[in-house]
Amino acid sequence: MASARTSPVSKDERFMEMLASHRQLIIKVCYMYANETATLDDLYQEVMINLWQGLDKWRGECKMSTWIYRLAFNTCVSYHRSTRRHNGGLQLDAIPEIAADDSTRTADLKNMYRLISKLNPLDKAIIMLWLDEKPYDEIASITGLSKANIASRLYRIKNHLIEMGNS
Repeated sequence: MASARTSPVSKDERFMEMLASHRQLIIKVCYMYANETATLDDLYQEVMINLWQGLDKWRGECKMSTWIYRLAFNTCVSYHRSTRRHNGGLQLDAIPEIAADDSTRTADLKNMYRLISKLNPLDKAIIMLWLDEKPYDEIASITGLSKANIASRLYRIKNHLIEMGNS
């Protein structure tokens, strides 16, 4: 009796499955770090390269989305450090997550993203993860900070965003 052998899933298949499941997450992180010196396409390509290179090293010790967030965040921050020309400006004309059905809501969301884009890279990552309703433990894991540090930073970030919005 011959045993049925199942062929292992190739790296290409695992990569394509990961992209299908987490594409919007990757795009969102890249959007928050895109500016005049680092276009969305440049950042997305850098993240894709690093995801491909790191896929075999992912051991499943955390959720895949946590690993992807961390890798995308680190890639975007490293990209900005390597170019040394980070201006902090973000073009928001074509963010796909912002629906055009409600003009007031759209304007509010664009304003929120504009304010967030002015934050430093770490604060930007923290507030975006919080907006994605990630638990403090996961935010801490992604950023490398303690859970207590996340809580205090979030408090300060929210207050800073309110101040920027009111000025």
